[in-house]
Amino acid sequence: MTHRFLFAGAAAAALLMAATSGFAQDGLTGITALNDQIDDINQAAIDDIARAEDAYRFGSPDYRQGLSGSASAGFNGTAGATDSNEFSMGARLRYASGPFLQTVGVAINYAETAGVVTKKDAFGIYDLNYFLNDSLYGFALGRVSTDGLATTAPEVKTDGFLGFGPGYRLINTTTMSWRVQAGVGLSYLEDGLGDSTQEIGYIASSRLFWKLGETMFATNDTDVLYSDTALRVNNDIGLNFKMADMFATRLSYLTEYNDSRAVKSENKLGLSFVYSF
Repeated sequence: MTHRFLFAGAAAAALLMAATSGFAQDGLTGITALNDQIDDINQAAIDDIARAEDAYRFGSPDYRQGLSGSASAGFNGTAGATDSNEFSMGARLRYASGPFLQTVGVAINYAETAGVVTKKDAFGIYDLNYFLNDSLYGFALGRVSTDGLATTAPEVKTDGFLGFGPGYRLINTTTMSWRVQAGVGLSYLEDGLGDSTQEIGYIASSRLFWKLGETMFATNDTDVLYSDTALRVNNDIGLNFKMADMFATRLSYLTEYNDSRAVKSENKLGLSFVYSF
């Protein structure tokens, strides 16, 4: 590939005067790559803060009735000093009919460098909710993830789960909401050698939302999965600040416990911060 740079008279002056526009399109300066990273960081922080709002805490979310969805895909290919290809795709399909809500999501990632595949994974989820009233609802959840590069016993090639059960809102006010749900399901694990394990698992979840003021609220999300081989517990407690659309932040502390691991407990401190002016 050949790049040509022309610097002559008015053309050069125009490029200098339009520095923001000109440089933003020039990959050699690194500005384009930096802008992309800033956008990714900003969106990740926005998503983290938005998830804490818990769209289901007051009942069935007001989604558009009928069928709706979205899809996106990206591809990057490089030829020359380094040959590489990266492809990613994500899609979400939602169907809402009164108190009945179904969501299907899928994500696929593939990458190779110099003819060697470095990433080959997929993730899919099915989420069904039926809201009987403002307090009682039923759910069904299915998920599966695959790692096409898993080739050894410690590596997980396929991880799947299908479960269902009831849920109930214990508290449902404008300042506090607390809902719990529990159910039974079937888990499936397959390692890189093709050996698989199936077992019955029991799931329980709690979602607590507490409004502390006009611009501050706290959340505590707990998930428990119990089976014959492991007890897994995730607890995510967070403190969220939001001052109009200008400033928003979330401070969280995540604890992950799995008694089948050598190191059973892991803890992670997170901070998401968005400031716009």
